[in-house]
Amino acid sequence: SNLTKERDQLQTRHLYFHQYFQTCPQGWQKFESSWYFLSTETKTWNESREDCLERGADLVIINSDKEQTFLFNLKMRLWIGLTDSVNEGTWTWVDGTPLTTRYWHKPQPDNAGPTGNEDCVEIRTDQRPLEAWNDLSCDSKLNWICEKSLACPK
Repeated sequence: SNLTKERDQLQTRHLYFHQYFQTCPQGWQKFESSWYFLSTETKTWNESREDCLERGADLVIINSDKEQTFLFNLKMRLWIGLTDSVNEGTWTWVDGTPLTTRYWHKPQPDNAGPTGNEDCVEIRTDQRPLEAWNDLSCDSKLNWICEKSLACPK
């Protein structure tokens, strides 16, 4: 009985320390309450999202000026998890939440380009940090960034 209690206490402590002192998996970078994986190759938006899902993550969802600035400062054109491919003109994040905070570069989104069909969003590097989004054809090939939340103790 005492050994069982001691084992349970040790397991609880191990879980606590693991959750509080996790280190990022190789290739991931921590910023605030998330881990980010920056690709080293280019893919379409859908291929990029699939890569993130295979890593137990998804394309990044931007929730603050700080996060947007962090991503902009990576100095790479990157796919983010924003699209209007389900309903033209209605921008939603990959988790289904609607777009509320916007960092569009004027006059974006414009659905222009050769096909006139720009349903996915990139961060551009030649703009201001909080005005850097551009809608682009989802078939374009760019780097991408995945995000997953840090595990929090219950």
